[in-house]
Amino acid sequence: MSSKTVANSKTVANPDAAQRGLVTRFIGSRAVYHTIMIGFSIIFVVPMLWMVMSSFKTKREIFGSPFSLPKSLDFSVWTEAWERGNLGQYVLNSFFVTFVSVLAILVCSLFAAYAFSRFEFRFKNVLLGLFVLGLLLPVQSYLTAQSRLFDALYILDTRWALIIPYSGLGLALAVFLLKTYMDSLPKELFEAARMDGAGDMRILFSVVTPLMVPGIATVAIFSVLATWNEFLLSILYVVDDSLRTIPAGLLAFTGKYSTDYPTLFAALSIITIPMIAIYVVFHRQVIAGVTEGSVK
Repeated sequence: MSSKTVANSKTVANPDAAQRGLVTRFIGSRAVYHTIMIGFSIIFVVPMLWMVMSSFKTKREIFGSPFSLPKSLDFSVWTEAWERGNLGQYVLNSFFVTFVSVLAILVCSLFAAYAFSRFEFRFKNVLLGLFVLGLLLPVQSYLTAQSRLFDALYILDTRWALIIPYSGLGLALAVFLLKTYMDSLPKELFEAARMDGAGDMRILFSVVTPLMVPGIATVAIFSVLATWNEFLLSILYVVDDSLRTIPAGLLAFTGKYSTDYPTLFAALSIITIPMIAIYVVFHRQVIAGVTEGSVK
């Protein structure tokens, strides 16, 4: 009898040992995975915790002992940041721009994804490639042409100067994700709806949309985070302080020769914490929307 046959017979004769070996390897791989993920989490969490702690320190404490704990939790700095920085107006502006932009992204991308997924027409792949191209081109590549176009339309220094580009920037990823998710739906579902006499609009809103809630939630969250935190366009296209969004409004805390770091960190904490909370609450929908749409 060969040595290979003897080894196989020992494995069969002792299945408990083989099972324990598999469990040990599985636990080991999970431990390595969790260790790596914890390391990545620390890289992102520590700077945010440092920012929040620094908002309760004086400028001398920030530079003298940057990693020490604050002596007290005095939220009057946060109140001062809210009032002095006019954050209330900036929050309203950001909320309006974000709401309209995300709504436009969801509606337009849903229609476009349905057309790309269910219809066959000329230049379909070319048009889809243009949307994919939007994921590759940087914003800086078309700033000049876009600003001249907005100037000709007399919408510079208005909220529409932000809503239009935000909607266009978010469409590329939204169409790609929703089309991928829609492709994973069974064709029999659409055929059954057709046999029942449903039209495209009825199929889209009564059949497809309820099944795509995870994908729609993923697109909405990504769009909200991208629009809420956008900085470059908000300082280029809007000069009126009463129309500025939060990222541009935070420039009020930085001066030409000095910066009020405690108040700046307090303002950043006020703006950042709600966004993190939204992502933590809806992270399951984000994961479901990304993973379920990738598997047929």
